[in-house]
Amino acid sequence: MLNKLLETAGKAYLLKEHAAGAYSRLKIRGIRFDIHSFTAEGLGHVSAMSAKGFFGLMQMDTFIITPFHVDMPLLSYDRMRMAGKDIMLLEMVDTMLERADLSPLAELKRSAADLPDYTPKPAWYEYLDLPENIYKQGNKAHRKAFDQTAESFVKAYLACAANANPCDAEPKREKSSVYVEGLLSKGGVSTDLFVKGLGREKTAHIFRSGFAHIQLSDRDPAEYPLRK
Repeated sequence: MLNKLLETAGKAYLLKEHAAGAYSRLKIRGIRFDIHSFTAEGLGHVSAMSAKGFFGLMQMDTFIITPFHVDMPLLSYDRMRMAGKDIMLLEMVDTMLERADLSPLAELKRSAADLPDYTPKPAWYEYLDLPENIYKQGNKAHRKAFDQTAESFVKAYLACAANANPCDAEPKREKSSVYVEGLLSKGGVSTDLFVKGLGREKTAHIFRSGFAHIQLSDRDPAEYPLRK
């Protein structure tokens, strides 16, 4: 699914991949991370991460769009599959300077209402969550519908971005920085996983660089079937 989402983004914006160096492949507490980072010309930053662990029984994918040149929220797609469960989070984080028109995403959320819902546990940054966000939990039978919903969500987001107000990059970076610094100072389970595996200094470097946005949603993995 990550390749499909990258392909979707690449059709809308020119993507230029950055070498992630030592951070392109990480192993933290038995989980292997494969990370890719891109500049999306005229949009901002795009990153994709796949993670596998527990002898291949767990798979987690993350796709992030962090807009710097148009006034849109940060977009995060997270997908966790393990023990027959399939959890999908389509989140937008309010990094907007002014409210954008997200009505196509609200309509998509209504169209996905029949899919089984998922309720994340409270998080310190939930005040930044937007009402158009979609949270679902199903099983293998829901995989195709979840894939279609994710692809449609990203397409709708990119369509909204095409009509969004252009903006200066610096204020948008500051908005994203508030979120990133919040994760580093207040923590989160996946943030803490990086800190324990790499140390605070390296984690801060990753999070503050273009590669950091892989973990911005940072929902508690204890909510997912990773420890069951």
